[in-house]
Amino acid sequence: MDYVNGPGRNHLFVPGPVNIPEQVLRAMNRNNEDYRAPAIPALTKNLLEDVKKIFKTTSGTPFLIPTTGTGAWESALTNTLSPGDRTVSFLIGQFSLLWIDQQQRLKFNVDVVESDWGAGADLDALASKIAEDTAHTIKAVCIVHNETATGVTNNLATVRKILDHYQHPALFLVDGVSSICALDFRMDEWGIDVALTGSQKALSLPTGMGIVCASPKALEASKTATSVRVFFDWNDYLKFYKLGSYWPYTPSIQLLYGLRAALDLLFEEGLDNVIARHTRLAKATRLAVDAWGLKNCTQKEEWFSDTVTAVIVPSYIDSAEIVRRAWKRYNLSLGLGLNKVAGKVFRIGHLGNLNELQLLGCLAGVEMVLKDVGYPVTLGSGIAAASAFLQNTTPLIPSRI
Repeated sequence: MDYVNGPGRNHLFVPGPVNIPEQVLRAMNRNNEDYRAPAIPALTKNLLEDVKKIFKTTSGTPFLIPTTGTGAWESALTNTLSPGDRTVSFLIGQFSLLWIDQQQRLKFNVDVVESDWGAGADLDALASKIAEDTAHTIKAVCIVHNETATGVTNNLATVRKILDHYQHPALFLVDGVSSICALDFRMDEWGIDVALTGSQKALSLPTGMGIVCASPKALEASKTATSVRVFFDWNDYLKFYKLGSYWPYTPSIQLLYGLRAALDLLFEEGLDNVIARHTRLAKATRLAVDAWGLKNCTQKEEWFSDTVTAVIVPSYIDSAEIVRRAWKRYNLSLGLGLNKVAGKVFRIGHLGNLNELQLLGCLAGVEMVLKDVGYPVTLGSGIAAASAFLQNTTPLIPSRI
């Protein structure tokens, strides 16, 4: 029995961890196995090849690390950089702040480019810094693709254009934790050197697997990087890749089988269809927010996230009370406002294995909660706007055509 059990299902609409599909749950419902026996290396080999597809890379080398996104961050940094190296990193919300903090604690010289929370990365400032850096002191540009605290998505293609325009050799490191498998992501085309994600986001798995993908340039940089790393050392993985056993330490057997099922679901739907679904659900959510008379935390349409919407509440309402009431009364889990936007926004996560009717259930719950806390919402207004859009844009399910 759950400690806080309630009737029916919990409606999980935080921007990660997300709903886990039944197929994935069933795939993970298995006993432990000897990871040195032939079955697990064979499974791992296939997973490593297929994982490259979600990054859209043919040249990258993936690593399946038993960790969270935070560990994946550290893996990306310590394998490619040395203490004292200069990085450029963008502060636009809580998770970009945490990555900057990690870079500083790892003794890198972090050049922080700060924007308002709700704005995207200041790429004009990046262009100026890259243009001025004729001595190539900047060793890496680190950017969060999708900042979940504020619902902001950054333009990675523009970052690559800036680096190429000035022929700058800086490594391009990207946190794709809440974007990969949900938003358009093109590792090879955009010249990304290290990309990373976490299993609990759009992959729709339990937390516990950080997936890192390194370009040939990043692997070359790892040969001279002097940052201390042990658990996250790519070289340990590469040794076992060559041996054909793949694992320098014990993996989570259950997560590997879960990853196999999750990838199969994504490929069955088609990655382009998955991305289109996220775009559709995000648009419906934003239409509902508009119908409620509330504002999106994201300041410009070009930065709108298709995996999370941060909603600004009136000053007389504490957004944390919306989140508490949703969970206590309606078994609906929404995201809190974090740090600078604590009490000012609540977040609706719309990523992972999710469909139109699930989203409409969430939006109905939000309307009731808004009414509960004293906001003069017209019940049904957001649902009407979202459902009208979805009714006109939702295609037939690919596997049922």
